[in-house]
Amino acid sequence: MQQLVIVGAGQAGAAAAAKLRALGFAGSLTLIGAETAPPYQRPPLSKAYLMGEMEEARLWLRAPEFWAEAQITLKLGAAVTAIDTTAQTVRLGDQVLGYDALILTTGSTPRRLPAEIGGELDGVYAVRTLADVDAMRPEFVAGRRLVIIGGGYIGLEAAAVGRKLGLEVTVIEMAPRILQRVAAPETSSYFRKLHQDHGAKVLESTGLERLLGDSHVTGVRLKDGSELTADFVIVGVGITPNTAEAAAAGLVIDNGIRTDAQGRTSADNVWASGDCASFPLNGVQMRLESVGHAIHHAELVAENILGAAQDYVPAPWFWSDQYDTKLQIAGLNTGYDQIVTRGPDGDSVSFWYLKAGALIAVDAMNDSRAYMVGKRLIESGRTPDMARVADPATDLKALLKG
Repeated sequence: MQQLVIVGAGQAGAAAAAKLRALGFAGSLTLIGAETAPPYQRPPLSKAYLMGEMEEARLWLRAPEFWAEAQITLKLGAAVTAIDTTAQTVRLGDQVLGYDALILTTGSTPRRLPAEIGGELDGVYAVRTLADVDAMRPEFVAGRRLVIIGGGYIGLEAAAVGRKLGLEVTVIEMAPRILQRVAAPETSSYFRKLHQDHGAKVLESTGLERLLGDSHVTGVRLKDGSELTADFVIVGVGITPNTAEAAAAGLVIDNGIRTDAQGRTSADNVWASGDCASFPLNGVQMRLESVGHAIHHAELVAENILGAAQDYVPAPWFWSDQYDTKLQIAGLNTGYDQIVTRGPDGDSVSFWYLKAGALIAVDAMNDSRAYMVGKRLIESGRTPDMARVADPATDLKALLKG
């Protein structure tokens, strides 16, 4: 194998490129990114970077000299216009690159509000890229009014930054509770109270009719006819995997770019990983959206391209910072049927998810020990005595011994 091309220079693409070199791949290696910035981490965008506590250079995944020293060619600000899986080429405008293996790490795009309800008004933002956050940062001025559409983690993180900077913040969630798609009612209740205690308004079971304004957003009208004034709006209603180029090339799309357990797509010598890719798990095509998954999946694909022949077994982890609370999540809570609570102990509490009696996930708020122990138990397939977990006198580390 002489030529390897990676399309998508986010967390997964950068991880795959670095892993290939670490494993001794000595051929031509090209990493293509649509953004002009070098590969960078996204989680701080809605936290420390938006808050003004982190400079852009600290977002970068690698020092600038790494790419040259590793002989990884970065093509930034470059849009892939076509993939030909028969000729094994990638087209960037007038330039054509051949490949022996291609990895698609194209990531995802935030869902936007339709234009007919005001989604294209000035002052309406999404949080995904460095450019997105750079555009909205000047809006964060004390006393201004921010309305956030969507009560997921991105929206809640932006709400926390807004309140810390002295803005009036209202979060609108169509579902009966914030975080409904990703967390138990107990976790939703924790974060609802946290935001309310910090002065944010949280409106659940609240539908949006449209945004108001002629050219710049001035407010929102809700389904009940009431209106809220807004100086700007952030939309956080989920993301869509970037599959257009793959679909145009004839690859199978199934909840993202469909891959097998080792990361292969439906086309020969084409692989995919990260947000854009789905993989088989318990009989369905699963797609995960987290830094940990992006890294581990991409590194596994790199190993498999070089002959490892390993199936992907996800070990998800996730975190969120809101005010002075750090949430750490281990595992996948899909299909849970029981929650066991440990705490609260001061500002620490954790919620342990079980399915048919087996531990499958943990949400830990300001409790790194619960997260660490829960993660290790889940990864080893062990379920502790949950009465001991709930007992505040139990040393959680003792659960790892048997």
